[in-house]
Amino acid sequence: MNYHRHSRRLASLLISAYALFQVPGAVSADLDAKTVDAYNQYVRVTEARIQEELSRPGEFLYLEGLPESQRSAALASLRKGEIYMEQLHTRGASGKPLAAPHALIHHWIGAVFVPGASLVQILELVEDYDHHQDFYQPEVVRSQLVKHEGNNYQIYYRLRKKKVITVTLNTNHDVEYTPVDSTHCHSRSVATRIAEVANADEPGEHEKPIGHDGGFLWRMNSYWRFEEKDQGVYVEVESVSLTRDIPTGLADKTVYHRHPA
Repeated sequence: MNYHRHSRRLASLLISAYALFQVPGAVSADLDAKTVDAYNQYVRVTEARIQEELSRPGEFLYLEGLPESQRSAALASLRKGEIYMEQLHTRGASGKPLAAPHALIHHWIGAVFVPGASLVQILELVEDYDHHQDFYQPEVVRSQLVKHEGNNYQIYYRLRKKKVITVTLNTNHDVEYTPVDSTHCHSRSVATRIAEVANADEPGEHEKPIGHDGGFLWRMNSYWRFEEKDQGVYVEVESVSLTRDIPTGLADKTVYHRHPA
């Protein structure tokens, strides 16, 4: 299998799924129980919507549920080699976007089309966790398959993002794949541990206390869909993550994505 050719298509999605939210400065932030509860509620409502979409006959992908004109245009652009990205907002019973107090929830979906690939080949690539560090640099610095049983994987990533400052995180994830048939599969990945690393790769390297750190990334879930058709494979990833809110005094200096009122 030509790993390099296929990995280039998937790299943008993996990077978007594990992208770190950047906050200038090094002010510490605390993750509290109310924020965690709000994020968990957001995830529950989001996952209920995803399950409904996965059960639709003939509309497995998120994009396939869009209005006809948008769907046709999006799928056509993917087949031309373009990348689809959209910011999403999960809403509550009132119709307003759900939010977390003292924090920000980031919700995105991205999609690519890998021509000439089969579902088996794409799954072989995404499940090769020991080599993600080779294909998905610079965001994925280290990767390791910790445990594998059937369709369940426990993995480790060291993630790094350079923007205003450089942030390094040690993260662990539980990933479960759900094969549907020979041309459809979906997966759910949940970060079970996220620790910010101080003095990364230097003498004195250590992890900051989890939940009392820079708040660059506190929680992260990602949901993947794979569909083989049109002589290739469509791959979607939906990412939901939790970070600290905008520190006082920085809101006017930095552009952030907030949920609309």
